[in-house]
Amino acid sequence: MVPEAHRPLLDLRIGAALAVAVFAVSSSAPLIAFAAAPALAVAFWRNVLAVAVLSPFALTRRRSEFRFVATGAGRREGMFCVLSGVALAAHFATWMPSAKLTSVAAATALVATQPVWQGLIARAQGRWLPAGVWAGIGVAVAGAVLATGADFTVSGQAFAGDLLALAGGLFAAVYTALGERARVTVSNATYTTICYSVCGLILLVVCLVGGVPLSGFDTGTWLAVLALVGGAQLLGHSMFSYALRRVPATTVSVLILLEAPGAALIGWAWLGQLPDPVTLPGLSLLLVGVAVVVLSSARTARRATRVSTAVPADAAPVRD
Repeated sequence: MVPEAHRPLLDLRIGAALAVAVFAVSSSAPLIAFAAAPALAVAFWRNVLAVAVLSPFALTRRRSEFRFVATGAGRREGMFCVLSGVALAAHFATWMPSAKLTSVAAATALVATQPVWQGLIARAQGRWLPAGVWAGIGVAVAGAVLATGADFTVSGQAFAGDLLALAGGLFAAVYTALGERARVTVSNATYTTICYSVCGLILLVVCLVGGVPLSGFDTGTWLAVLALVGGAQLLGHSMFSYALRRVPATTVSVLILLEAPGAALIGWAWLGQLPDPVTLPGLSLLLVGVAVVVLSSARTARRATRVSTAVPADAAPVRD
């Protein structure tokens, strides 16, 4: 692998993709809360419409790759894509309803416990995480708990929303871990097309079985759905998936924590949901935790780069 210092353009691209992704997913909870439609219906449409946008390019440019993941040689990679779609459907089915049961800030902050689950998954896979990363995760999660602690006594509905958001964080970690495995050999276009298709199909079945209406919404709701497709789905999830090629799933999960203060600000400016002053120290801790994780990961990467300079670079091209 080429040392970091020799890839400034690629580093800039990854950094830009992550910045765009964080900004895009920050709009997710406010848009869900605004949409006058069942959360599962919104989740279904955001995936199906994203596939409609991605599939013409993917099927045209990556046709051979689709054949590869469907055959014996690439079936393992294809299975990671499919299972990632299942986990994403579970994430949407838990987290998106939570944004309607509790506050935008609370739903976003509790789903941000994803890095804890991500770290535990990494340990289960036998991967070592620096002490600084664990410290940052701990600080960030403490911030999430502090930011949402008031909801535990507000109402039963808010508490149920908090639990759903917590489960959404777990499923998001599974989705990201599977995506990281798939992206080792599968391009982002192929991976996201398969993942979103599987997710959309599962959500369709859930909606049909549960009698969830998929149409008859007002114009404002459809505009919110389209905004979710273009923002949180295509510029959010897809850009995070793109970064997984070069950035560890744990680091990506911690960066997603920045969605919490972003969503709180959007919810305040757009929906008039003024964050409770009690939540502000917690949201600040989230930012501190993110900074600790990013800095610790950067130090670890620099040490690994110095060690790898003695090893011949891999000449294989990097697939986007």
